[in-house]
Parts: sequence; structure tokens; C-alpha cells
Amino acid sequence: MTENTQTPSSPNSELPTQYAPAEVEGKLYERWVERGYFTADPKSEKPAYTIVIPPPNVTGSLHLGHAFQHTLMDALTRRKRMQGYESLWLPGMDHAGIATQNKVEQQLAEEGKSRHDLGREEFVERVWQWKEEYGGKILGQMRRLGDGVDWSRERFTMDEGLSKAVQTIFKKLFDDGLIYRAERIINWCPRCLTAISDIEVEYQEDAGELVSIKYGEGQDTLVVATTRAETMLGDTAVAVHPDDERYAHLVGKQIKLPLTDRTIPVVADTHVDPEFGTGAVKVTPAHDPNDFAIGQRHGLPNMTIMDERGVITVHGPFLGLDRYEARSAVVGALREQGRIVAEKRPYLHSVGHCSRCRTTVEPRLSLQWWVKVETLAKAAGDAVRDGRVSIHPEEMSKRYFDWVDNLNDWCISRQLWWGHRIPVWYGPAGEVVCVGPDDEAPTGEGWVQDTDVLDTWFSSGLWPFSTLGWPEKTPDLEKFYSTDVLVTGHDIIFFWVARMMMFGLYAMDGEPPFKTIALTGLVRDERGKKMSKSFGNVVDPLDWMDKYGSDAVRFTLAKGANPGTDVPIGEDWVQASRNFANKIWNATRFALMNGATIEGDLPPVEKMSATDRWILSRLNKTVAQVDAYYEDFQFSKLSEALYHFAWDEVFDWYVELSKTTFFAGGEGAKVSGRVLGEVLDTTLRLLHPVVPFVTETLWTTLTGGESLVVAAWPKTVSVPGADAPGGFRDEAAEAEIENLQAVVTEVRRFRADQGLQPGQKVPARLDLTGTALAAHEGAIRQLLRLQPEGDSFSATATLPVAGATVALDLSGTIDVAAERKRLSKDLAAAEKEKQQAEGKLGNEAFLAKAPDNVVDKIKGRLAKAEADIARIQAQLDGLPPAQ
Repeated sequence: MTENTQTPSSPNSELPTQYAPAEVEGKLYERWVERGYFTADPKSEKPAYTIVIPPPNVTGSLHLGHAFQHTLMDALTRRKRMQGYESLWLPGMDHAGIATQNKVEQQLAEEGKSRHDLGREEFVERVWQWKEEYGGKILGQMRRLGDGVDWSRERFTMDEGLSKAVQTIFKKLFDDGLIYRAERIINWCPRCLTAISDIEVEYQEDAGELVSIKYGEGQDTLVVATTRAETMLGDTAVAVHPDDERYAHLVGKQIKLPLTDRTIPVVADTHVDPEFGTGAVKVTPAHDPNDFAIGQRHGLPNMTIMDERGVITVHGPFLGLDRYEARSAVVGALREQGRIVAEKRPYLHSVGHCSRCRTTVEPRLSLQWWVKVETLAKAAGDAVRDGRVSIHPEEMSKRYFDWVDNLNDWCISRQLWWGHRIPVWYGPAGEVVCVGPDDEAPTGEGWVQDTDVLDTWFSSGLWPFSTLGWPEKTPDLEKFYSTDVLVTGHDIIFFWVARMMMFGLYAMDGEPPFKTIALTGLVRDERGKKMSKSFGNVVDPLDWMDKYGSDAVRFTLAKGANPGTDVPIGEDWVQASRNFANKIWNATRFALMNGATIEGDLPPVEKMSATDRWILSRLNKTVAQVDAYYEDFQFSKLSEALYHFAWDEVFDWYVELSKTTFFAGGEGAKVSGRVLGEVLDTTLRLLHPVVPFVTETLWTTLTGGESLVVAAWPKTVSVPGADAPGGFRDEAAEAEIENLQAVVTEVRRFRADQGLQPGQKVPARLDLTGTALAAHEGAIRQLLRLQPEGDSFSATATLPVAGATVALDLSGTIDVAAERKRLSKDLAAAEKEKQQAEGKLGNEAFLAKAPDNVVDKIKGRLAKAEADIARIQAQLDGLPPAQ
């Protein structure tokens, strides 16, 4: 199969009998890129429409979550481009500090080396080499998916321009007093050897132990409970509630701390819940955030007892033990002294883990850099509250407000070597100098730069404007900021969305980074289970693209995209979408072979058949419906609407109903050929943003146009002689064809119930008197395989439907007595189902307790039972009387 036959450029040229995605997609995509269709022009007078891609990690590859969100972003930007917007979808990647450093450190470990063997500069150079060799794999995969991104604007969070933006905003925040350095409790990963933010900690139920320990001597004793017994070595107080009379005599006293030669005070603090446990809590300010706050209020010392790897650094017997070894040793020593009052094992409790390496996080007192978020977070909340930014679906706003309204100061320093190094220098006399991109760094003896790097989310928080050239006032920034919509998963509202909102409003004088936040769910397997390597249910979308084509994967993902809800997906569904692509192909091929054309104006309405008027009326309703769904980010609904219009109404009904017209030829065939051409032209345009490859191939064949990528988005169709606001509508024609469909559907169901083969011909008498169906008798007979009645015709079954009557002669094809017995049994079952449903719905006690979804389900059962009764009774009435 040659390229020319698969991607024809002239109208009505011959299409191959089968569609082969692998022979089309790659060549077609490169043609789009070479022609510059995705390159946005800041000088254009067209209105701008901008989306910046959530930058995937440089370590990553395309997974179904990426493919899902990319499909939605691509559909939005393709449609806007067709609508006449200067549409920019900007690509790029994130340097992913911890993840990328871990990759290179693993590589070094295989060589028997560590980063310390190389030193900082050589290690960073090694990471850049790794990035060039392995990074960006996902960018090639994006091309496979058909992402219409502007490759000329591809960015990387550590490229020269973005690095300048990072240094600029750090300096601005520092000068405004919004960045500071302080010693506080942070989340520390003993494996990655760096601080991590609250949102990079994942909590899970772990089976630990809860031990109750007796502190003090004699009457000056109390009991505390802990799951981290080793931290008692760093206790500097015990706290009780000020109103707890049990311990009033101890407040202000010093008590003996077991296993040590220290005494510690008993302090009164309202943080303590007197109803929980014994009402007394141990206070370890250097290893617990709540204890740190208590310590601050009472002037307690901070005693650090572990190093960065979680190894005990104090108290001889436990010195050098790992934290878990120390836990067991401390409990053993306390047990020997008779100070263990109670032990509970296993004890399930929520434990924080590093999201990168799954190591248990250790709260640790550490000197770090922080962003003061109070005013920034308020601005981020206000921008949504006052309508400058909308969150879709709206019910997700609560999660956003819950986060930004209660945001703690953000720890932005990381103890890594890969990333944006903090632009602060320390002098020999204690000087602290923050250096901007245009400043000279201090030189001379004793001046050193801070060794830490910035949190990855600091640079990606600048993404919507740094990628457009900020801090310079570039044409791109002026044209394309603020961006129109952010499409991202609801799981990173906290990681990324809030950061971008804070920085965008701060850096861009109150102009938010995007107008709409469109939140998606997560992709899950067909059973709704999270995809995970440990579950063995992870799917490489490239495998499905190879097997079924990229359009099939895209359409499946779009069909599952209900705003904010998770998306189940299975291979069977992708196969069904491949079948849809094949259906589009085969139907368009048939249409082209039977005179479908877009040449000339549409014929006047008086020359059109009811079938022609019906499909144009349905087309216009579909255009309006799809537009409304796009504006509401209802990708699932717009995909379903297009699927059913294209497959059911155009290909299964209009094409079938028009076959007799096409075969007859003449003026009617020309009219229907022009109508079918119009319908296909519009349908392919509507489908293109979601399934770009097959639609491009078919549309260029049908129309001879340059490309759907730059074609106009369809508007509702007007018909000469029947102009109307909002495009042509014909409710009478729609009702007429709906009645025809009802007749055909009911008779087909009856035939199937009788066990007749689809192609088996049956004599029939059609009484269409008084209906508009008389003009369709030929089509009805053809679709139902109904022969004219003969001299010996005997109506053995009569079906009244839609005002018409279809009498069938089934003599010799069915056993009437057996059929009556079967239908009577089915009728009894349907009546029993109706009685049961009515009984439940009539039970007030049941209705008062049953959830709404259960009641709705029973109502649905009742409606189905009533419909079954009517259908079966009509079939019984249509049978001849028993002989």
C-alpha cells in the first residue's frame, strides 16, 4: 500500500478497502509539523488560545495518564485553531530533581561509585549527559499520539531562559521578605537525604507497636504512649492539659527521663487532649512538628538524636544504631527496668512515606529555606472566589480552598546537587547576599554559595509565564499570557496548581496564570483498580497504538473523560474504538463510490427527501450539542454524541435509507449525494480534534482540502429556502424518520425473537395509511427483508407500531403453539417483576430507608417490566389463534 493511496490529496480518489493506521499516522504527523500548522505566531491578529503542557519528568515515558490528558489538551487546541484562534500548545519537560538524581546515582552505583566520588560539578555534568541520552523519550511518544504542540517553543525547566526566571523570582521574593531561612521541623527522607514538602509525603497504614512508658519516680510518675520509642532519648518535656487535675501537682516539676541521666519538666499546654490516652504526652521538639510548636511556646531545648540517615547520635548504649534497631533496643531496656506499662502489637497507624522511594519519612529539625505563603495563598484563593479563575468541575473548588486557605509556609530547599542552586552567598563575616540574574556574585576569600537546590515545584510553578519569556516582556508573553485552560489531574491541585497560582499572580501583577482549571480524574483499569506495577495492570499506550492505532486510543480515553472523575479503560474498549474508525472509513468509502460530494451549494429544501431533511436537521443539533459540551469540558458526552450520530444516524440509517435512491440514480441520487457529502464533511470536522488521523485522510479525499488541522470548525448548516436562526431544523422530518426507525426496530426485534435469520425473507403486508411512512415503503421492505404479499398470504403475526401495521406471514417458519407458550411464560415473568417493583415502591417504610440510587434502580426495573409487558402482549396479539 503506497503513501499516495493512504493519504490521497485529490477529491474522490480511490480509498483502500481497509484503513491501516500504521501506514498513515507517522507520515501524516510529520507533514503537519513540517507545514508549521502547530507553530503559533505572536504577531497574528487572531485571538490567542493558550495551553501549556504539564511538563512530564525528563525521566518519564508516556503512560496512560499522560495519553489521557494529552488527548484532551490536543482536542481543545485543535478545535480552537479550527475556530480561528492563534492556538498555542506549548511543550516541555521538568528536570525532576530527586527522581533524575536517583536515576544517575543508580547508574553510578552499578559502576561501584557514588556522586561524592565525582564531586558536585562532575556529577551535574553526568546528569546532563544522562538527560541528553535518556531524557525526553516521552517527546517522541507524544508525536505518536498526535500531539499538536508547537515544537519550536519546547522548554526545559533548567534551560537558560527558565533558569533566569527562577533566579529572578527568588530575588524578588527575597527582597520582598517572602523568602527566609529558618530552623524548623521538616519531612526528611533518610534514603534520598533531602527535605521533602508535605505534599511529597504519602501516608499509609503500617503495622507498628504502641508502648506505654512510665516516666518519673514515686508519686511523681505519669505514663506516656508512643509508636516511636527511640525518640524518647530526645524528650525535653512531658506535656499535660492545664485543666487536667490529675497532673496539676506535677506541672512545673522536673521528672526523671528513663534511660538517661536527665530530668525534664512537666509543662501545661492546651494542645494536649486530656481525653486521649493517659492525657500526658512526651515532647520531642527536634523530631515532631507538634512537639516543636509546644517547645517554642515553652522555651524548651531542641535535642537532635539522629543523623541524616536515621542513625542514633546520642546516649552510649544506643549510639550508632539505626532508628529501627534503636526502637527495639530502647523498648528492651525499658522493659528490663519495669517501665513498660503496656504494649500493643501490631498497632495499625498512619505513617508518612517518601513519594519517590517509599522510605519512611523522619520529622527532623533542620535549617532550610522557606516561602512565606500567607499573602500569596490568599491571592490564589481570591482569584477563584472573585471569578478571575474558574475551577471545573465546580465541586472541586472546595478541595482547592481547603488547601490554599490552610497552607503552611513552603520549604523550598533540597539537599540535592541536580536542580536550580539557591542563589544566595554567605560571607566570612556572616553576610548573606541574594544574587539576581544580572548581579555579580560576591568573590573573595570566604565567600561560598549555598549548597542546596530548589524544590522542583518551585521552577515548575513559574511554567505558564517563564516558558513565554518572562522576566523579559516578550511578544509571546504579551500575546499568549494568561493561558486559557490548565488541564491536569485533581491529584496535583496541591503540588502544582496552587504553586502556579501563587507565583503567577505575584509575578504578573495580579493576572492569573490561567482562566480555567479543568480537573480530570485518574486512569484506572477496566475494573476501576488503580494501575500499578505491583498489581500487574499497567498498560503501555504505545502497545495499544501499535495494535489498534492512535485514534482508537484517543477516542477511548476521550469517551471516558467525565470531569473530575476517574477513567476506567480496558483493551476491549480500545478495540471497539478501532472498529469505530473502521466504520468511518468504510462508510466514507461507500459514500465516495456513490456520488457523495461537496461541490456546489446544497439543493433547495423542496428537492430534498424527508430522509435528507432529517439528517441535516440532526446534523445541526449535533453541531450545537458538541459545541456546548466542549465549552463545559464534557469530553465523554461530546464523544458519545459524535459516536452515535456518526455510527447510528449517518452510517446505519441515512446511508442505508439512501441506498435505494443511489441505486435508482437520477436527480434524487444527486441531491442525496450532495447532502451526504455535506454531512460527511461536517462530521469529519467535528471528529477531527479527537481522532485526527483517520479524519484527515478521509476529509482530504472527500474535499481535496489542504488539511483539517487548518480547516474551519463547522457551523450549523443552512438550506436554501429554509433559513432559520441557528441553522436548518425540520422537526416534522425528524418525527417521520423516528417513526420509520421505530417500525424497523420493532419488526427486527420480533424477527429475532422468532429466531429468523437476518437475511431471511418474509412475506408482509404494510398498512401505512394515514402516516408519512407511505413514501418509505420500499426502504422499509429492503431494510426488513420483507417480500410483497402473494395470493396465498396469511397474516400469522400483526405488529402495530408508530401508527402503522405490519402483518407478517410466518407460515412454515415458526411453531405458533410453541411460540404462544414461550411468550406467555415471558409475559408472566414480566408481570411478576412489575408486581415486585410496585410492591417495594408502595412500601413507605422501605422508601424512607432506601438510598436514592436503590429507589431509582427499582423505578428503572418497573419501567422496563411495563415496556416488556406491552411488547410481549403485542407479539401475542399478533399471533394467529390456536387451531
